[in-house]
Amino acid sequence: MAIVGDKLRIGAVRYLNSKPLIECLPEMLPEAQITVDFPSRLADGLAGGRFDVALIPSIETLRLPGVRVVSNVCVSCDGPVRSVKMVGRVAPQEIATLALDEGSRTSAALARILLKERFGIEPSLQPLGLGSLAENSPADAVVVIGDRAMLPLGGPYEFVWDLGDEWRAWTGLPFVFAMWTAWPAAEIAGLGSPLGSARDRGLTRLGQIARRSSAELGLAEAECLEYLRDALVFHLGPRQRQGLERFADLAIGHGLAPEDSRLEFAD
Repeated sequence: MAIVGDKLRIGAVRYLNSKPLIECLPEMLPEAQITVDFPSRLADGLAGGRFDVALIPSIETLRLPGVRVVSNVCVSCDGPVRSVKMVGRVAPQEIATLALDEGSRTSAALARILLKERFGIEPSLQPLGLGSLAENSPADAVVVIGDRAMLPLGGPYEFVWDLGDEWRAWTGLPFVFAMWTAWPAAEIAGLGSPLGSARDRGLTRLGQIARRSSAELGLAEAECLEYLRDALVFHLGPRQRQGLERFADLAIGHGLAPEDSRLEFAD
């Protein structure tokens, strides 16, 4: 393992979808300081210098100039993701107001892109607080992510979109939600190896993670296991990069990322 410093500050996502990536991080990087939080807060923490590396929303790798993706570890899907949804009280083409989960940034951008590309609409945006329920929002449609998106969302709704499934059906490509990202100045040489090893070890412990998370989240153990095993892809392979590049082009084209944005990879 490469030496990455005895005070490496790591920001990790608190949702179930990232637990296989961080389950074994303390074993691989015992000297690192690991903070667990919501994706949007991790992006702010990386931008503010509170982290050296963080698992941040993929849209933020475009918005933060100079950052680099430091491993082939990601959180992605190639079809239904189950934990990223948009629910609507009216038909999609009639949406005038859209509430966005404050824990999300990539999913928020994805929803806006799909609505503009497919229906030509740009709804007025509202926040959905981290402690708020989708059914309590007055908006025509609501984007909800993470563990709470896997729980019953109330209703009734005119439609429920799984945004991973919608993206796959529209583009034929996987969607990448988050990646380990760092500033160039951070001492990250060789960091991709322990991050990848932590993922690989974590994937051997899905049963344990599902069993523990079931009680925490109020979901059936079998549902947690199926989600981790079947809905998610944790390797940033060629198809995932294709999906990521397509998303980047669309985000830039829709003004959701700077025109000079580019994806930078450490290796």
